[in-house]
Order: sequence, then structure tokens, then C-alpha cells
Amino acid sequence: MAKSGSIFSELSKALRDKLKEALTSVLPVSILVLLLSLTPWVDISPKELGVFAIAAVLLIVGIGFFNVGADMAMTPMGQHVGEGLTQSRRLGVLLIVSFLMGVVITIAEPDLAVLAGQVKAVISPTALLLSVGLGVGLFLLLGVLKIIFHADLTSILLFFYMILFCLASLLLSSGRGSFLPLSFDSGGVTTGPITVPFIMALGVGIALSVGGRNASENSFGLIALCSVGPIAAVLLLSISASGDLAYAIPDYSMENILSEGVWDLFRDNLWDVLRSLGLVFLFFVVLQFTVLKLPISKIIKIIIGIVYTLIGLVVFLSAVAMAFMPIGYKIGLQMAEYSPWLLIALAFVIGMVVVLAEPAVHVLNGQVEEITGGEVSKRQMMLALSIGVGISIGLSVLRVYFGFSLLYYLVPGYLISLGLSFFVPKLYTAIAFDSGGVASGPLTSSFILPLVIGACATMQGESAVMDFAFGVVAMVAMTPLITIQTLGFKSVLSVRQRESAAIRRILAAADDQIIYFE
Repeated sequence: MAKSGSIFSELSKALRDKLKEALTSVLPVSILVLLLSLTPWVDISPKELGVFAIAAVLLIVGIGFFNVGADMAMTPMGQHVGEGLTQSRRLGVLLIVSFLMGVVITIAEPDLAVLAGQVKAVISPTALLLSVGLGVGLFLLLGVLKIIFHADLTSILLFFYMILFCLASLLLSSGRGSFLPLSFDSGGVTTGPITVPFIMALGVGIALSVGGRNASENSFGLIALCSVGPIAAVLLLSISASGDLAYAIPDYSMENILSEGVWDLFRDNLWDVLRSLGLVFLFFVVLQFTVLKLPISKIIKIIIGIVYTLIGLVVFLSAVAMAFMPIGYKIGLQMAEYSPWLLIALAFVIGMVVVLAEPAVHVLNGQVEEITGGEVSKRQMMLALSIGVGISIGLSVLRVYFGFSLLYYLVPGYLISLGLSFFVPKLYTAIAFDSGGVASGPLTSSFILPLVIGACATMQGESAVMDFAFGVVAMVAMTPLITIQTLGFKSVLSVRQRESAAIRRILAAADDQIIYFE
């Protein structure tokens, strides 16, 4: 009984701490929207502002519960699976489980279902789900092999991004360039808040079991590789698709969303999250009875953590759909009409603060700080991600204004990021490419994407949305690669400066302190 009381006491303290963190994360976005409502730039009604305030509170609760659940369940499950299967020396079982896990969890990811609905006019949703699931499964398997055999992540990424851009060229030559932004967006969509903690912890568990001199560095990279598979899958599907993409802007008005019923919204999100978490837990239960055989106390803790994760994600996704999506669309629509250049500047600020509220970002930052032993702190990671995401959204709105191809950003952006990987510690490269997939989370697709769609509808017209509004998720996934590796480059320069200073001090020492041997 005392033990049970201590668990709940520990849970209460952890939840209080996470809620404080969530308040700090959500407050900047909320204040920014409040300030905008006081300007002539955006007309936000008192009712919309009231619903947004309620949604902001729900968002704080959702992030708090999710982060506690991720610490208690998702991260330990992934680490136990990685360690248990690796230590059992059953390489075949580990690879099969990794592949199946990638396929099944991806198919169940709620964000991917939304993407499938957007393109059902030309691509069968079933074909899209299966193709993307297979892509993630294959690349998760490749990532596990990379950890086991200590393969170089930079070389793997360089090879596969060359293939992606070759496929992009084929897509453009086939006259179906409208699919290009959507294809690259799919890489960020599939690495959602359910899969990220589990997959990252899986990599940590395998790397620690395999060991080696660079175990910490080797544990990163799974998210980066899992982001490549969906892009390749959608590019291939787009090349073979027939007809035109008939995209119509959904009704983003808050009245429309609320009229469908708030409880229905919660119920739908509950089913989506329950299905995803259920598949993850089902895999874990099978492995528990066959390989892991963990003590019952750990299983109980994991089950409680899953309940917290479930509550957190349902509340989070419902709050975002209820208020953040319509408010984001209205800001983009009206500010683009008022002043496109002011919107571009505002988009940078919004990007910097929105990433603070992405649930999986906090999981990533915590794991990075732990794995690097504090060499890369949570604060440094958050600052680098905020700047990167801010730049990406500002550049996305600029692209909407001038109406040019996404490749004008992606080609030089990936050339810079892959080029930096040859000059910075490999740990920073691995962290950077994982961060790209994590930063483009549900708030990006549910707040930022509607904002850019609204801006595009005003600046370029509804028919141009597929060409210029989509691609913002891909930009959010790309720019952290540069900012975090720049952080690593700065670290290298600092070390060299300290070494140079030490050498200068030695050379400047008095001659009588130097012993000459003849």
C-alpha cells in the first residue's frame, strides 16, 4: 500500500513539474495570438478568443500528461525492446520486429490519415498508407542495421537524399510538380508524437547493448532515416498517379468545427490515439512474454504511463483542432491581405514560439541532454530549434508571396546541411537530422499549415495551395539540420580556440621552465 502511495506521489510531482514546463511552452503562443487580436491586422471575435483561451489551457494539460506518459511508458518500452532483443542475440527477430513495428505504427499514425484524405482524388488512401508504412518499416530496419554495424549516418543520408532528388526530378519531368511539396511534407508527418519517443528509445536501447566507443552518437539517426522512406514512397506514388489533384480548402471556421460537436472531436481523437498506442503496446506485450520478461512492477508503471500518454494526446489534438487550426488560418488569411511583409516577419516569430509547444520536442531535448551528458543542453537545443523553425516558416511565407518552387529551398538547404556534416562532430549531425523529423509535429500541421494556406489563398489564390502552401512541414524539418549543426560547428571552433590558447601559453613560458634534452 505504501509502495502504491509512493508511485502516485511521484506521479503527482512529475505531473506538476511537466505542467509548469507546458505553461512556459504554450504561454508565448497564447500571448502572441492575444496581442494580434488587439491590432487592426486580424479580426478575432470575443467568442473565438474565449474558445482559444480554453484550448490553450487544454493544450497545457495535454502536453503535461503526454510528457509524463512518455517518460513512464514510451521511452522505457522502446529502450527495453532495444536492449532485450539485442542482448538475446536474435538479430533476425530484432529486424523483423523493427520492420513490422515501423509498418503498423505508421499506418496507425493519425497525421498520416489526414494526409491520405487530402490526396484521395488521385491516390488511393489504402495504397498511400501501405506504401508509406512499408517505407518507414524498411528504413527503420536499415536504421537498426546502421546501429548494430556502426555504419556512418552521413554517408547513408547522402546516398538516399541523392535518390530523393533524382525522384523529384522525374516527378517534375512528368508534369506533376504539384505533388512535390506534399511528398516532402510526408516525411515530417509520419514521425508523430506517438512514434518518436518509442523509436528514439529503441535506438538508445540497441546502441547501449551493442556498445562501442561512440554508443551515444550511434543511438541517434532512426528518426532521420524513418523520415526518408515516406518521401520516397509518396514521390513514387505521385509519379505513377493519374489525373489532377483536386484540392479544396476545408472550412476552417471555428463555427464549423464547433458545430460538428466538441465531444465528437474528442471521441474521434480518442479512437485514433487508442489505436496507435494499442498497436505499440501489443508489440510490447508479445515481446514481454517471449523475450523481455520484465518484473510486474515495471509493467504496471508502463501501463499507467500509457494511460497518461493517451489522455495527453487526446486532449492535445482536440485542443489544436478546436481552436488553433481556425485561428491559424484566419491569421494567415487576413494578415496577408493587410501586409504580406508584416506577415513574413510575424511568421518568423510564430515559428520560434510554436516549436516550444510541440510535445515530442521536449522528449528529444531531454534525451539529447541525457545521452550527451549535458554537452548539449535542453536550452541550447530549444534555442537552435526555435531559430530554425522560425526561419523555415518565414521563408515559407516568402515563397508563397513570390510563388517559386520548393526545390529552390530544399536543394541548397540539404547541400548545406549534408556539407556541414563533414565538419562537425557526428553526434551533432545525428541529433540534427533526428530533430528535423521531431520539430515538424502535430502543432505544425494543425496551426502553421492552416496559417500558410490562408496566406496562399489571399496572395496566390485557392488553386495554388498545393504548389505553394504545402511544403511548410518539409521546411520545418529541414532548417533545424542547419542550425543544430551550426551549434556543433561553433563547439568545434571553441575547442580549437581553447587548444590554441593553451599552446600559446606553453610557448610563452619562460625558457628556464623548459628542459632541453641533448
